[in-house]
Amino acid sequence: MMSTRVSKQQRSVLIIVENLPVPLDRRVWIEARTLSAAGYQVIVCCPRSDKHPEPYEFLENVHIYRHPYPTEGVGLWGYLVEYSSALFWQFLLAFRILFKHGFDVIQACNPPDTIFIVGGFFKYVFGKKFIFDHHDLSPELYEAKFQKKGPLHKILLKLERLTFRTADVVISTNDSFRRIAETRGSVPSDRIFIVRSGPDLNRFRLEAPVESWKKGRKHMVSYLGVMNDQDGIDYLLEAVSHIVKERKRDDVQFVLMGSGPELENLQKMAVDLGVDDYVTFTGWVNDQVIVPVLNTAEVAVCPDPYNTLNDKLTMNKVMEYMALGKPIVQYDLTESRYSAGDAAVYAKRNSAVDLGDRILDLLDDPETRAAMGQLGRRRIETVLAWEHQAPVLLSAYEALGWPSGISVAEGKRQTDPIA
Repeated sequence: MMSTRVSKQQRSVLIIVENLPVPLDRRVWIEARTLSAAGYQVIVCCPRSDKHPEPYEFLENVHIYRHPYPTEGVGLWGYLVEYSSALFWQFLLAFRILFKHGFDVIQACNPPDTIFIVGGFFKYVFGKKFIFDHHDLSPELYEAKFQKKGPLHKILLKLERLTFRTADVVISTNDSFRRIAETRGSVPSDRIFIVRSGPDLNRFRLEAPVESWKKGRKHMVSYLGVMNDQDGIDYLLEAVSHIVKERKRDDVQFVLMGSGPELENLQKMAVDLGVDDYVTFTGWVNDQVIVPVLNTAEVAVCPDPYNTLNDKLTMNKVMEYMALGKPIVQYDLTESRYSAGDAAVYAKRNSAVDLGDRILDLLDDPETRAAMGQLGRRRIETVLAWEHQAPVLLSAYEALGWPSGISVAEGKRQTDPIA
């Protein structure tokens, strides 16, 4: 195969992500395409999956190298095995990519907070730059998942600090993450850039509803996202049970798009609650399903419960709902409220009953639904869409002393006239 090493004039970026394969990871994929469009050569190192089993692909001018997916760890030794396996493959592919393509910077996308070991090695041995793209809060994720702190929590905090210390530049997904970079990471503010996971409006187009998704019912509510135990789908199913059994409503169909470790358990829970006829689980789907379903839904729901993790996360699904003009029902979380504002109604924290009641309130009020949907769409168009985030991403790279081929005069700091 012909070598694709870049010229001295073109900078090359290696993006390492362990959590999801590319292009399935929507944030990493849009970042990769943005950097490529700006004149960088972009190579991504990520895990394989059933949907993307190919060890190598060249898609939309981006090189993608995939390694075997490490077994998901449980407990200290399980995590050591998982992270060690991932690090082995990341080092192996990084060396292969270095000699085949060359790269000038590694952009590490967590979780986990171990990729800095690869980035630090190439930084201190080969003089490469290292950017930390802060996607998730590993210490808070551990606390939310296991309801405790303990020794492993302390290790995760240490790994996070080492990642911040190694980084030349930090990309934060929101203001909560920026504050953590400044406080826990002691990162100077001029080295932190807030790049929100804004939706690409070329993907989320307004279309006519597809009535068949409603299964003959009058109304439809939709969910889009991962199905882990911390994502609150159990709260949503309990809300469905409340709507059907306590509120005596048989006119609402729920379409839940996505997959994850809890999918089978959630399907069983719907059967046990006696609401499986009212709930459609699609599994993992692409835009050919996501866009028609969201255009058909009258209300979208974000059931992520309040905890120290979710309160600080920007939920991609919230902004994707807004991109298609959907009013949202969610719990009152700091960053979710920042994203949605008046485009959402906020249920009492972690109350499945109130979540269900708020859903019915919106379904029975079409004028409010329409107004909220318009507010959300406008907020995406004017502030949060990816076109407003891309200049900030390019500014983060310019902070390394590398001007891109795109004007980023407005990108040094993101402003939000609506906040």
